[in-house]
Amino acid sequence: MKALIPVLLTLALTACSHESDTKHSEHHYQVAGRVVALNSRDQTATVDATAVPNFMEAMTMEYPVKSKDEFQALHVGDQIKATINVNDAGGYNLTNIHVQNARK
Repeated sequence: MKALIPVLLTLALTACSHESDTKHSEHHYQVAGRVVALNSRDQTATVDATAVPNFMEAMTMEYPVKSKDEFQALHVGDQIKATINVNDAGGYNLTNIHVQNARK
């Protein structure tokens, strides 16, 4: 039993250090664009967006929408401004979505 104590302690410390490694910093970018499609099953919005300086060229891309309420307020054709949140692991989503001109 005494031989198991160092092994269990090592496993516990390894688990704790791994947990801190999984936390990623997040970067935030402002984007403007037009909603061209919505996928309610995956809660994603496809946005034809303008270029985001120092991040990406203008492109049409599908974004997960973090808030269910914000997703439900969107309609195809809406002109929006939003925040793209990108973490170091490559995950991303949209938040702070503001409809500028509804459905055109």
